[in-house]
Amino acid sequence: MTSTTPQGGLRFSPTQDGFTLHLDGRLLLQHSAQYPCLSVGQGEADIEMFRGNFSIKDKLQEKLALTDCAITDTAHGLCVTLSRGAVASATLTLAQDDAGRLRLSIANSSPRHNRLWLNLAAEPDERVYGCGEQFSYFNLRGRPFPLWTSEQGVGRNKKTLVTWQADCQENAGGDYYWTFFPQPTFVSSRRYFCHISNSSYMCFDFSAPHHHELAIWEPQAELCFDTAPSQLALVSKLSAMLGRQPELPDWVYDGIILGIQGGTDICQQKLDRAREMGVSVAGIWAQDWEGRRITSFGKRLMWNWRWDEELYPQLDRRIPQWKQEGVRFLGYINPYVAVEKELYAEAAAHGYLTRDADGRDYQVEFGEFYAGVVDLTNPAAYGWYKEVIKRNLIGFGLDGWMADFGEYLPTDTFLHNGVSAEIMHNRWPALWAQCNYEALAETGKLGEVLFFMRAGYTGSQKYSLMMWAGDQNVDWSLDDGLASVIPAALSLAMTGHGLHHSDLGGYTTLFGMKRSKELLLRWCDFAAFTPMMRSHEGNRPDDNWQFDSDDDTLRHLARMTGIFRRLKPYLKQAVAENSREGIPVMRPLLLHYEDDPQTHDLAYQYLLGRDLLVAPVHQPDCRDWTLYLPRDHWVNLWTGEPDSGGHEVTVAAPLGQPPVFYRRDSAWAALFASLRNA
Repeated sequence: MTSTTPQGGLRFSPTQDGFTLHLDGRLLLQHSAQYPCLSVGQGEADIEMFRGNFSIKDKLQEKLALTDCAITDTAHGLCVTLSRGAVASATLTLAQDDAGRLRLSIANSSPRHNRLWLNLAAEPDERVYGCGEQFSYFNLRGRPFPLWTSEQGVGRNKKTLVTWQADCQENAGGDYYWTFFPQPTFVSSRRYFCHISNSSYMCFDFSAPHHHELAIWEPQAELCFDTAPSQLALVSKLSAMLGRQPELPDWVYDGIILGIQGGTDICQQKLDRAREMGVSVAGIWAQDWEGRRITSFGKRLMWNWRWDEELYPQLDRRIPQWKQEGVRFLGYINPYVAVEKELYAEAAAHGYLTRDADGRDYQVEFGEFYAGVVDLTNPAAYGWYKEVIKRNLIGFGLDGWMADFGEYLPTDTFLHNGVSAEIMHNRWPALWAQCNYEALAETGKLGEVLFFMRAGYTGSQKYSLMMWAGDQNVDWSLDDGLASVIPAALSLAMTGHGLHHSDLGGYTTLFGMKRSKELLLRWCDFAAFTPMMRSHEGNRPDDNWQFDSDDDTLRHLARMTGIFRRLKPYLKQAVAENSREGIPVMRPLLLHYEDDPQTHDLAYQYLLGRDLLVAPVHQPDCRDWTLYLPRDHWVNLWTGEPDSGGHEVTVAAPLGQPPVFYRRDSAWAALFASLRNA
């Protein structure tokens, strides 16, 4: 084949010893004998897990660049065979689907080769976003990003003392790429996205100036590419392909969901005090509703997903009473069952748990207690667990819950569907989300009951109603504190999931760290400008400043929850837009100011909907704050001062007045202006 083959926006051009591939004018692949685009190899995964923290190594035995190229047309599309003499070969099949997306299939021809490395064409000044929920960076260019769902790590920066302490204790310190929600999807500043359908361990390396290397620990891969005239249109296209979240229940916008533990009376006492101080309360979230245990880590839960009548007496009567008063009650569940309780016994008796190599029920150590893994690949087990949710949570009267975990699937366990747990590991949280979603759909509770998750993967977009950012430290660190939540939301937004919030005040309380009053207040200021407000006591509540630690904190919470509640109509339309068009609620500025290069790397400020620009204060002892305003007609939310943007601006940022600007020409300008005197 010697001529260029155009097909729609696809342009494949053979060269003397290879080819180039363009999609809508974007160069995606180029191959030559000197610069081959594909390598294959043989490796053996060495994966160890300890409490959701993974050590992953590849015992690589061979890596071969495929230099030779042969091109043929087939009934299924253009077929490219890349080889290394008679030693190794692979086929690339290129076709466009009905939506105009490029589908690229890679199949390794050698049975011994189980690794692929694909080099996509890149430009030196190209920026890259996405890869799931990334806490340390928004622009991913210049670094490799392994993609494996796991605990997010404590500290997440190998240069910090906290990370070193966590590594010494449990190998739990993590690194910049550790995340609950990875996804093999990236969006390029060249206005295309790339998505891989596989679920094996992968590493996307964006370090080289002229190519992106995608490493895939499987012998075959399915890739999808699409383009759009703008980043906004591209994100909408991506979400249309992956699925979109439904709208949130109306009550979510009515105030904060207070994280409270300790029993029915404690919930009532804390609720009464909060409301007396003027706090707008939408719900109580009691994660220990099904019982608790105390470990050296702190307060943990019993993992037996039934109402604990001893700890929460008369809860069955109190829930409808609170609901009549406009306060919903939310609980907690995860896909594991504690070995000493009756749900484990029931699951074990029916063969609903994953197995070990000897055929026994696999038990995971979660920190001074063990639990079995409900085998969600077993239709009977999946159905049984869905009924547990329907009966014990929805049927009991819960209006929501945290659907926790999902990232702990051990790679040495054995599943009913016969697929390797190494391949299923990343899929697991999406399967867990689907189980929760279907329980709501089958009981007619979608749009009324809420669940939220921390772990995810491809498919979570369709099933996970709301994400939360996981277990941040109760500190000011960029990689694992308040600040880290912002790039997490923005990177997830670029991966097709537009609903995100965080534990107000953080969660992880270890190595002497304690949540300060200032941190809690600043987190509260931030949370008021997100789609959902929810607090958490943390794993060691007695070490942390709480929402009711003093009257001043409660007054602050009352003011900010009042602002959040008054934003309800604006937030509802932004959430509806996400559901309808896939435009995230918390959005990177580049989605609307793409022509302004200054917006392309902004990791710590965002647009809430189209018309609010938010730049949370994420460092201590600050009373003013510097942010970037793109060119537009802006108004300072608190002072009413106008600004035409196109520059950095430093504004006063006292507690209770986080840096927020609104667009003067917004249809919601009157609502925003009314907040000035709140």
